[in-house]
Amino acid sequence: MELCERIRTVNPSVTIEVTSRAKQMQARGIDVVGFGAGEPDFDTPAFIKDAAKAALDAGDTKYTPAKAGELKAAIAEKLKRENSLDYSPEQVLLTFGGKHALYNAFQVLLEPGEKVLIPSPYWVSYPEQVKLAGGQPVFLPAGPEKGFKITPDDILAHADGAKALVLNSPCNPTGVTYSPEELADLARAVLQTDLVVLSDEIYEKLVYGQTKFVSFAALDERLTDRTLTINGLSKTFAMTGWRLGWAAGPKEVVKAMATMASHQVTNPVSFAQAGALAAYTHQDAPAAVEAMRQEFERRGRHMHQRLEAIEGVRCVQPTGAFYCFPDVSAHYGRTFGEVEVTGSLDFARACLQTAKVALVPGVAFGADNCVRLSFATGIEQIDKGLDRLEEMLTG
Repeated sequence: MELCERIRTVNPSVTIEVTSRAKQMQARGIDVVGFGAGEPDFDTPAFIKDAAKAALDAGDTKYTPAKAGELKAAIAEKLKRENSLDYSPEQVLLTFGGKHALYNAFQVLLEPGEKVLIPSPYWVSYPEQVKLAGGQPVFLPAGPEKGFKITPDDILAHADGAKALVLNSPCNPTGVTYSPEELADLARAVLQTDLVVLSDEIYEKLVYGQTKFVSFAALDERLTDRTLTINGLSKTFAMTGWRLGWAAGPKEVVKAMATMASHQVTNPVSFAQAGALAAYTHQDAPAAVEAMRQEFERRGRHMHQRLEAIEGVRCVQPTGAFYCFPDVSAHYGRTFGEVEVTGSLDFARACLQTAKVALVPGVAFGADNCVRLSFATGIEQIDKGLDRLEEMLTG
């Protein structure tokens, strides 16, 4: 059976592959320290789980148009209260995670061959989803020498003939966050073009130090009709397995995405939506989120300090999300165990085989000189894994 051309051009998710390989080794009794997973290690808050349980007990197991309306209204209220964005519930679409929202957005926005500007390093699924929609990814280099950030000039230099720009702040994989002033500069550049913006704000609550988060669409009223805000509950509320995300933006775009979703999934899971409603309305939600944020900040600061202390490793300090993205290229050309390291894939393979540490090669994110480590794990595990990494590199 022959596969279609568009799927033959798409690469599988390396982050999922690394996590799966580490779990397979752990299942065989091998002590592997996993820095690959892009998900909180905290349990979903009890009041969210209780709401889902109550919905199940009440027989809330059918199609969900009524519940979906209630949750959309809660999200619209959250956007007004926290993000200074005035959207009606009809401008909100519920999806199976933020990844699903992005996929449908590219599908309804892109004509074959249209270009999408993507800052590099980038989340692994952005270019693959663009290709699946028939579009063409165009990468805007944003290496460590630029603090992993693009500039207004980068946008203006590549905007001609492009349809959209993807922004992700705080960023996966770099852990970098644009300041409100930096985003305002980018917004002014966007307004000089015809670009529409997909603003992936899934890590909005995970910011550290003096970092301030602002939604891109809130920077200028002229951006409201040109920005699609993507978000979800996975990272903020430790609800990765619940598969609940959403998009908010212009009515015609949200309606088109809803039409597409009607032939894919109908609505997200009924009792999961009950949990999501509690996440956005329960009085204990802010404190639960803040407790997780504070712990991630502590871990991120610790991991960054430890990485910076390892000879030949350089790391930009994360100001958001839960990733460090160190440059380890000073160790390329060396051999560890049976692995001769010529790039990040080899480096990750050597770490897994020699140090029993699972991390994600930066080539998957468009930066072969780096690797990604998640600090969504306890301090004890962070120290255990970094002790092993340091021993491998300097022992």
